[in-house]
Amino acid sequence: MGWLFYADRRVQTYADEKAEITRLCTFESDTRKTELVKACKVGSTWYAAAKVTSIDGSPVGDTTYVTDADGSITFGAVFLTRYDDGCWGYKDMEESAGPNESRAPLRLIELLSNLKDEGSYAHAWRQRCRDWAAIPDYEEGDKIRLATPVTLTDGSTCQIVTATHYRRGRQKRRCYRIEETGGLVRLSRASLAGSELLSSAKGAASPVLAEFLAGRDA
Repeated sequence: MGWLFYADRRVQTYADEKAEITRLCTFESDTRKTELVKACKVGSTWYAAAKVTSIDGSPVGDTTYVTDADGSITFGAVFLTRYDDGCWGYKDMEESAGPNESRAPLRLIELLSNLKDEGSYAHAWRQRCRDWAAIPDYEEGDKIRLATPVTLTDGSTCQIVTATHYRRGRQKRRCYRIEETGGLVRLSRASLAGSELLSSAKGAASPVLAEFLAGRDA
């Protein structure tokens, strides 16, 4: 499905967007009813968990999802959104269609019904969401080994870096000091996937804590 834009500009705020996502995930046919369970916005993308039940109360049969104990199924949906000349628009995809955007919070993923096929697009999408959520939020001074070397604009590479920052005006911006050269580099969150903490700034900054931990290991 392509993009759909609202020319009447009725969607302008976060609350407007959430209300529209709720409406889009709420519908009913002669045999089934679908309603929104949870919606989360990450960047410009909305992630939704939608629950499907049968009107007559019978278990919902589906080729993709395992029916839950109450007879329902809950699936994941992704809504790409953007504004074009003040008009809000969206492009929606069900998780089994293989959406690229995969930053749904774990609390939403945990609401979804189990999948029948572990080789499905939906299974791969959920795993990418879990992998994204597992990327650590490193602290100032943490020394890190990246899972794979990152190629810089000058053609060189770096793999061991230390979390630090630089200032732009009054704002602190996260960056990383390259172990080999001492230069600074900005890294995307995605490039930190699978990285390893070599030494913690928290332990290094507290000799009392370090002594305590050493005593426990003795």
